[in-house]
Amino acid sequence: MSPTFVISAILTLLAGIGIFLIACSMMSSNLESVSSSKLRSMFAKVSGNKWLGVGIGAVATAAIQSSGATTVMVIGFVNAGIMSLVQAATIIFGANIGTTITGQIVALGMFGSNMISTTVIFSAMAGIGAFIMTFAKKDIVKKVGGILAGFGMLFVGLSMMSNSMESFAELDSVKMFLAGIKNPLLLVLVGAVLTAIIQSSSVMTSVAITMLFVGLITLDQGIYLTMGSNIGSCVVAIIAGMTSGTNAKRTALIHLLFNTGGVVVFLVIGLLLGMIPGRDLDFGSVFGSLFPNAPQTQLAMFHTFFNCLAVLLFLPFTEKLVALVERLVPEHIAEEAEGEKETARLYYVDEHMLSAPPLAVQQVKKEIMNMADIAMRNFSDSLYTMRHPEAMDMDQFRANEDELNFLNKKLTHFLVKLFDQNLSVRDKRYISTAFHTLTDLERVGDYAKNVVEYMDLVKESGSSFSEAAINEIRNLQELLEKLYDATVRAYVKRDLEALEEAKVYEQQMDDMTEAYKLAHVDRLNEDLCDPEIGANYMTFLSNVERVADHYFNVAESITEVLR
Repeated sequence: MSPTFVISAILTLLAGIGIFLIACSMMSSNLESVSSSKLRSMFAKVSGNKWLGVGIGAVATAAIQSSGATTVMVIGFVNAGIMSLVQAATIIFGANIGTTITGQIVALGMFGSNMISTTVIFSAMAGIGAFIMTFAKKDIVKKVGGILAGFGMLFVGLSMMSNSMESFAELDSVKMFLAGIKNPLLLVLVGAVLTAIIQSSSVMTSVAITMLFVGLITLDQGIYLTMGSNIGSCVVAIIAGMTSGTNAKRTALIHLLFNTGGVVVFLVIGLLLGMIPGRDLDFGSVFGSLFPNAPQTQLAMFHTFFNCLAVLLFLPFTEKLVALVERLVPEHIAEEAEGEKETARLYYVDEHMLSAPPLAVQQVKKEIMNMADIAMRNFSDSLYTMRHPEAMDMDQFRANEDELNFLNKKLTHFLVKLFDQNLSVRDKRYISTAFHTLTDLERVGDYAKNVVEYMDLVKESGSSFSEAAINEIRNLQELLEKLYDATVRAYVKRDLEALEEAKVYEQQMDDMTEAYKLAHVDRLNEDLCDPEIGANYMTFLSNVERVADHYFNVAESITEVLR
């Protein structure tokens, strides 16, 4: 064989792998967008039920075609403190089952030697999907076109890999070299290293199935390469975990221990099979007899069986596995490695959630509501302090103000990155409004600071508020809390009735502050108030009115998303 032939085969293989990876990414991003609401509801149901966690992990991974994305997303949830390690472990177990769907699809595409092959039929979907993406008007239809195009490209890449492997199969030197690699441990190591390099167990499994189909390797070799790919797939999670908090590191370690443990168990089983007297048994002979004349199905079915059995073996010991990683990664060691931590932090979002944009959008809403709660708490405390000057905990107030500034800055950066992801039109609209919402909430915190500074002036002057002014402040606080409650209901549930309720309260606030300004002018004319302090009281009333405006802006932002 000429050097040109060999180079051509290598380049074809690289092209096939590249197209396969792009296809997986295309399918993943578009499937996430189309199924975003279902993914959100699934992850919202994560509870103490282990089987439910496994099911959610399997379905989510099958849907987005990436166990790595699922695992990194779970690390984000754990790092944000909204998922326990036990819950994370069960979802990771399920993700290993869900990822086997790619191997089954690849195996399906290799049938049809005496007719139009399934690979050609499925590859045609790339063209169909491309036409839909080009000419469709609706966003959801474009996403469906993207899914079809990605699915078709999957088989285009597979076909190129298969043609490359057939070329290699003609080279005696390649066949002799591969035939010499029979040690199960070495094959597992090769599978792990190659998967770690390309960062996709799906591609590694697909390459192994293709090599088996064209006769480059035996079924046993393919089985051990596939087992190694399970270990190599942990690299993505390990990288994500090492740059995050303690529990994120523990989650990455759970993934590594589970995948490695499953491989060890099967290596032992393989060893025991070979020790049965009078029977020449190994995994290859077992699955070869179960699925005769279909080598691609034999390896795909082993991959599914391997991951399902590993889950069944480890699931009863989930708590013990979690306890082990908690001992291996103690809290104090992790803290020393991370250095001094920031007192303020994001509670519901994490950079790793960008791997699952629709779920990240859901978490952003929770983070914004947390920020709204802090802002309202500070403003309510400032109003309460006007009636009870000695009740203010200034240390807590300043801490809340610092946290509001921190959240505004960090969430803004997160939203910028999230906006660049593949999102539905509605989610993009939401992110656009979220930038303005953050500004509204940060301004509420600023007005709370203004009120506290005003109170300092009152204290320094030795003045106090009249009974009428105290009643006004109490009424303002009660109305503002009603407006805030309606705002939260409107924003969280996209409730138009709550929006109308908020609109009524906001108008009442305008009327109330205007009436109180006129009443205060009367008190000034009657010398019932200190003129200097009284002038600042007018500013205070304007501040309360503006806070009401900002909260109504937050509530009204849902109309942009719903249009």
